[in-house]
Amino acid sequence: MELYQTQRDVYKLVEKLVSGNFRNELSFLKTLVKEIVRHEEFEIIGGRVWELNAQEKCYELRYQYGKLSKIPTNYKLAIEDYPVLSELYHKRTSLHQETDQLLKQKGIDIYSVAAVGDLIRIGQHYYFKYVLGFNAEHILQSFYETLNVISSVATVKLRDLAYNEIQKKIQRDINKASEIQRSLLPPHNVEFHDFDIFGVCIPDSEVGGDFFDYLRNKSDEEDRIGIVISDAASKGLPAAIQALFVSGAIRMAQSFSPKISSLLSRLNTLIFDTFPYERFVTLFYCELTLSSNRLVLYANAGHCAPIHFRYEDESFRFLKPTGGLLGLIREQSFSVENIRMKPNDVLILYTDGISEAMDQNGSIFGENRICEIVKKYKDESAKHIAYMIIEHVQKFNVNSKYNDDKTIVVVKRRSLDNLSD
Repeated sequence: MELYQTQRDVYKLVEKLVSGNFRNELSFLKTLVKEIVRHEEFEIIGGRVWELNAQEKCYELRYQYGKLSKIPTNYKLAIEDYPVLSELYHKRTSLHQETDQLLKQKGIDIYSVAAVGDLIRIGQHYYFKYVLGFNAEHILQSFYETLNVISSVATVKLRDLAYNEIQKKIQRDINKASEIQRSLLPPHNVEFHDFDIFGVCIPDSEVGGDFFDYLRNKSDEEDRIGIVISDAASKGLPAAIQALFVSGAIRMAQSFSPKISSLLSRLNTLIFDTFPYERFVTLFYCELTLSSNRLVLYANAGHCAPIHFRYEDESFRFLKPTGGLLGLIREQSFSVENIRMKPNDVLILYTDGISEAMDQNGSIFGENRICEIVKKYKDESAKHIAYMIIEHVQKFNVNSKYNDDKTIVVVKRRSLDNLSD
């Protein structure tokens, strides 16, 4: 075995053997045992994979390969009959004379074992999840030393496989959460009498903390529609969970609290009680009414100030917060303000992924750019204005290392000419 006389040579060989893709732990270990037996340099006659059955306190045969007579499938070795199995916790490899009568009948006289995988406690002793057994007419000392390398490399590979399986499961869960989150978002475009409404949410990853919704209270005698946009301050799955909770909670709260101030106060308390260790949530809620002057009632819980574009004089008004961040303290009150939307006026609701989008130099997109786009496309539909803002933000943000969820809702009151079309 001059070719593999150093541990480094052996390490490279074993690493090459385990470099493929495997379905699971057993498929990897089967391949490893087969390749080791096949390598003539090792002079090994047969190899086996034994898996620990903690409940029955034994090792069960999972795989065998070589020139020996076949051992019965799922043959078991009681750990009390093999003290060497508990000793592997301290030295990982061992060389012994076979004592099991059936295995001796199958031609196994001397065997060497290597422990691989996770440790499992049974009583006062620790056992490895898997044991690889090898036998030969004469097991060379060099191969016995090689087993240490095999044990080490195989255990690392098993941990990688386990980690990859966990990652796959997490990804499946994330994909399912993303599917649920997308299903809860409303249709992009909604028409409410002479109001043209368009919203879009673009998560930075599979799931995000942004959301928007359109709410109608059918029991309300006065015809109105509520619009909510929200951003959870945390990231990833925690933010997505908060977003899903807020989405359901505000629908529930709306049915019990027709007043905007009461609705947000109840929602604030729910978030505070439900997410004691999570960060806060920002939220803007408004109601479009069918009053003759098209009054828009709103409350802003620490959210980015929506922008009201007044068509007749091309001026802008920012709808600043009327209360604190949701979930920061348990008891909060929120005041309600209003604006009037005249024909062709535009209201822009957005999250900080829009206004605070950064370019590669760290400069932010800012509200002024939003205002410029709205003014440029003031005669277009709500959908067109929304897409133009998103397009400009995406181009601005394309080379940045920092990204965030991007959500925007555009409300435009159409003119009488547009209504007749």
